[in-house]
Amino acid sequence: MNRGGWLALWLGLLIGSSAGAAQAVDPVVVLTVSDVITPASADYLVRGLNQAADEHAQLVVIRLDTPGGLDTSMRTIIQAILASPVPVASFVAPSGARAASAGTYILYASHIAAMTPGTNLGAATPVQLGLLPEPPSAAPNTHNPPTNASHSSLELKQINDAAAYIRSLAQLRGRNVEWAEQAVREAVTLSAQEALNIKVVDYVANDLDSLLKQADGKTLVGAGHEVQLHTQGAALIQHDPDWRTRLLSVITHPSIAMILMMIGVYGLFFEFVNPGTTLPGVLGGICLLLGLYAMQLLPVNYAGVALILLGIGLMVAEAFLPTFGVIGLGGIAAFVVGSVILIDTDVPGYGIPLPLIIGLALLSAIVLVALAGLAIRSRRRPTVSGDAGLVGSLTPINSVQPGNAYAGRVLLQGEHWQVASATPLSTGLRVRVVARKGLLLEVTPAEAASRGG
Repeated sequence: MNRGGWLALWLGLLIGSSAGAAQAVDPVVVLTVSDVITPASADYLVRGLNQAADEHAQLVVIRLDTPGGLDTSMRTIIQAILASPVPVASFVAPSGARAASAGTYILYASHIAAMTPGTNLGAATPVQLGLLPEPPSAAPNTHNPPTNASHSSLELKQINDAAAYIRSLAQLRGRNVEWAEQAVREAVTLSAQEALNIKVVDYVANDLDSLLKQADGKTLVGAGHEVQLHTQGAALIQHDPDWRTRLLSVITHPSIAMILMMIGVYGLFFEFVNPGTTLPGVLGGICLLLGLYAMQLLPVNYAGVALILLGIGLMVAEAFLPTFGVIGLGGIAAFVVGSVILIDTDVPGYGIPLPLIIGLALLSAIVLVALAGLAIRSRRRPTVSGDAGLVGSLTPINSVQPGNAYAGRVLLQGEHWQVASATPLSTGLRVRVVARKGLLLEVTPAEAASRGG
C-alpha cells in the first residue's frame, strides 16, 4: 500500500473514532425544584439522582428556585448529593429566581454552583429552616454571653450548628467560607455577579446551554471517583416531578393534612354510628392514614395534634351527653388552639391559615348541632321494640286453645305468643295487646277497646 493509501486509512480510523466518541458522550439529567423544600422535594431529588446513576449520566443539573424549606428535607437532599456518583450542578434559574435559606445550603453542597443574572441567594438562618427558638432563658451564661441579646440559648445552638454545617460544605467545595457563615449568622444575601466575584458560585450563565458550555472539560469528583465533563452538546434528559411527587406535595401541605385528618375522623365516626354504610368508613380510613402519614413527615407539635383529636372527641361526645353545649364548646376551643400550634415551624407557606381553622371549627360545630338534632329526634320517636313495642299492637288470633276460649296464640313481631283475654276469643279476631306478663300477653278485642276509648 502506498503512502496515500496509508494516510487515507489513518484518516478514516480517526474520523470513525471521533464519531464513536461523540456518540458515546453520556447524557445530562435535568431536575427542577421551584417551590419550598419539602419531603416531596427531597423524595423527588433523591430518586432523580439514583435514576441518573442508572442512566449513566455524566452530570445532574438541579434548576433551583426556592424561598427555603424544612431542615430535615434539606439535609436529606444534601446527603444524597454528597453520596451521588454523578456530579451535581445547582443552577439558580430562571432570571428572577432565588436560592434562599435551604437553597443556599444545597448550592454550597453541589459540585458546581451557578446562577442566572437577576437571581440571588442567602438568608440561611436556622429560623428559616423550620427550627423554632425557645423562650429566652432566665439566667444566661455570663461566661459565654450571646452575640445577640435577643437570641435564646437554643437559637444560638441552632445558629452555631447551621454555621458549622455550611462552613464544612464550603470547605469541601472550595467556596467562600466567610460569606457562608455570614449568610447564617447575619442573613445576608448576594446577587449573581456578586456571588461570582467573591467565589460563592462557579459560573454565571444566561441559560442551561451556556452553563454546559462553560462546564465542558471540568474534572469533578463524585463519590470518590474523578469524572471529566463533556457537556457541550450532550443530550439532555428532563425528569419532571411524577405523580408520586405531586401526591406527596399535596398531602404534606399542613392545611391538606389537617383536612384529611378531619375527613378521616368524621368518616370513621359516621361508620361506627351507622354500621354497614361502608363508604364513609373506607373513605375515612384512607384519609386518616394519609393525614397521619403527612403529619409524621411534617414538623408538627404533638401537643397540637393531641388537642385537635381531643377537640373532635369532645364535639362528638356532645351529641350523646346532656351537657347543654359545655363539652361541645370546650371541644371547639381545644380544636382551634391545637390547630394554631400544630405546625412547629416558621417556614414560608407552612402555617395553617386562620380562616381555614375557623372554617373547620364552624363546620365541626354544624356537624355537632346536626348530630345533636338527630339524637333529640330519635329520643322523641316511639319505641318499636321490647315491651313498649308490644303493648298497643294489633294482631289477629291465629288459634284458640282447645277447651279454653279465653286463651290462644298470636304471631307478633316475628314471634309466637300465648295470649289471654277476659272475653272469649275466636280465630281471626283482631285483638289489642294491653299488657305483658312474662311470656303471656293480655289482650282485648280491638273493637271493644276502641269503643271503650
